[in-house]
Order: sequence, then C-alpha cells, then structure tokens
Amino acid sequence: MAIQILTENLVSNVEKVIIGKTSEVELALVGLLCQGHLLIEDVPGTGKTMLAKAIARTIGCSFSRIQFTPDMLPSDVTGVSLYNQKKAEFEFRPGPIMAQIVLADEINRATPKTQSALLEAMEERQVTVEGVTYQLDPPFLVIATQNPIEYEGTYPLPEAQLDRFIMRITLGYASPPEEIAMLESQQFIHPIDELEQLVSVEDLLEAQEEVKSVYVDKQIKQYIVEVVAATRDHPDVYLGASPRGSLALYRTAQAWAAINARDHVLPDDIKRLAGPTLAHRLIVSPGARLKEVSQTKLIEEILRQVPVPGATLGVSRSGRGR
Repeated sequence: MAIQILTENLVSNVEKVIIGKTSEVELALVGLLCQGHLLIEDVPGTGKTMLAKAIARTIGCSFSRIQFTPDMLPSDVTGVSLYNQKKAEFEFRPGPIMAQIVLADEINRATPKTQSALLEAMEERQVTVEGVTYQLDPPFLVIATQNPIEYEGTYPLPEAQLDRFIMRITLGYASPPEEIAMLESQQFIHPIDELEQLVSVEDLLEAQEEVKSVYVDKQIKQYIVEVVAATRDHPDVYLGASPRGSLALYRTAQAWAAINARDHVLPDDIKRLAGPTLAHRLIVSPGARLKEVSQTKLIEEILRQVPVPGATLGVSRSGRGR
C-alpha cells in the first residue's frame, strides 16, 4: 500500500474521533511511520487518550493504557516474576508495557524511578525483568500525555526520557463549529466504538521500511545538523538538542515527504518539523525562563538565523528537476 494512501486512510478514520485536527493527526502518524514515540502535552479533555485509541483501532494493534500515579512502581509497568507453587518455578506476569501501542497517561505524575522503567522499552523495544529480556511486538509505540499547567503532584520528565520522544505535539481546543460537530457525533454513541480497522500491521511495517528510502540531499543533511548545532550555541539555551534530535528531524522529514507523495525532502519539511522534534529537547537557561522565553520561540528564532540551502535541492538523485 502506498504511503500516501495508507496515511489518508489513517487520517480519515482517526478524524471520525478527533475532529478538526488534521495537522496534529498527521504529525502523530509521522511519528508512527518513523517508529518513534509521541509526547502529547495539553490540557485535560482535548482528546489525547482518544487519539491513541483511534490509532490503535485503525491499525488493529493491541492497546494498553497505563495511568501513572506517584505510588506506582517500575514493576507495575514492566511486569513481575512470581513463584508458581504448583509448577515449582517462576512465571513472568507481563505488565501493560507489553502491547503494540501503549498510552502512558499523565506520565509526569510518576516518580523518576518509575518513568525510567520506560527507557529500555522506548529505546530498545524490549524489557528486562530479573535478568530475562522480553522483546516487544512491533510496531511498538508509546504515546505519553502530560498536563502542562498542573504542577502539584507532578515530576518533570528527565532529559533522557524527553530525548526518547521523537516529537511533542499539542492538540489544542476545537473551534466552535468543530465542538458542535463533536457534540452531535457523540449524541448516542462514541465514534471510537464504531471505528474499524483500515490498515494491517503488516502494511504499516512495510510503510515504515519504505519511508527510509526517501532521498535526503547532502545539503539538507547539512541544514539539519546546522539547525541542531545552533540549539547548542544559543545564549538562551542551557542544554541543546542531542544527536538523537538530528536523527529525529531527519526521519520525520522523510516521513513528511512520503505522506505528501514526494520521494525527496525539501528545506520546508525541516522548517515544518523542527519545532515538534526539537523544542522539547531544549533546556532553557534560568535567565531566559525569567524572561518567559519558550522553547518553541527559540526554535523559530534559530530557523530564521540558519541559512536555507540553495535552489539546487529541487533536483533528484537522477539529476532531473522536480
């Protein structure tokens, strides 16, 4: 199945539940095509949980939800080995992380120790319990949510955790017409209950491999590196984006080009995705925080400062103009 057709099917199906958020749904699917994890930061009630459920149902993946709380233990996430007296041996009881799509709801309510239980799963797509390693079924995707306003009873996500999310997106409030449409769609039954599977896991895995073949010119690669390097040298940034941020921008640009029916990446793709892929990786300096300088504004400023590659990027690998 062509990536553009696959994406259109996914978007149209998910939008039966998440109304009027085409761009945000497309970004979520970009993360999925890149085999990356998503962090959705928004106020309660904007559809974060429904987005995760809708994606899982559209693909036909197994889905689990972890409601993070301060008293949660790492074993509550990964699972635990218990002794079976009848069999006289230990048995592994898998935790909710053992699913293809995992919703980590209100992830910043868990202690850093519990949050760290996700690190191995997100990076290596496996969990290790008492010395035994268990592989996670593809396409393993963590969609984490957090409330950016409520701070009581929450813990900031550690830098290592944030760096493992390929993108951070926000859904925002619906417009009045979209909110009316939402009310009407849920008058008798929630649309999520009638959502059908349109894409197989095999189709998705094939698309994930196909995305890697999208051509990225050397000048585009240089542009990516320069943008990321600028985050490390900015006076208002205490800690800039890591090389993992460069790779995230590279991969998401490939996916964005593919869903727009292109076999090559453009500079505009980098500009479109720099904010979602890099902003959450920056730590703003204390002085900049006092001036209320946001991570997103810093990325916008950097994009204005870093020179865009020349017009030769309209040429494909074969030398033909696009």
